[in-house]
Amino acid sequence: VLEGQFSKYYEMATKMPGKTGDDLLSILESRLDNVVYRLGWASSRAEARQLVRHNHFTLNGHKANIPSILLKAGDVIEAKGTDKVKAMAEINASKPVAKWLEINKETLVGKVIELPSREDIDLDVEEHLIVELYSK
Repeated sequence: VLEGQFSKYYEMATKMPGKTGDDLLSILESRLDNVVYRLGWASSRAEARQLVRHNHFTLNGHKANIPSILLKAGDVIEAKGTDKVKAMAEINASKPVAKWLEINKETLVGKVIELPSREDIDLDVEEHLIVELYSK
């Protein structure tokens, strides 16, 4: 995420109810490329971004090739029948999926059950420092 886009996400988070830092992390986690990574269909976020850009997924039945699409509860992501995604899904089959996501490993369909809360995000980030920097 580049600086300009990150600033927009921060502005979105400040307008949401609740803690700005927690909301910012929730926004970042709900990006399409991150969800693809969390579902185990890519080995890194960079690879997930590239797979999304190369039209390997549909979102709610429509073509989705923009990695920064923000997902919401109830959105369904489906991997098109590509060998690349199938291979990555098999490699990561034993990897646990985030509790805010649901996956059908046979059909390669994932669903966002709910937006992630701070407890669901396993990154070692001190979001209060980010909020402090951007609030100036």
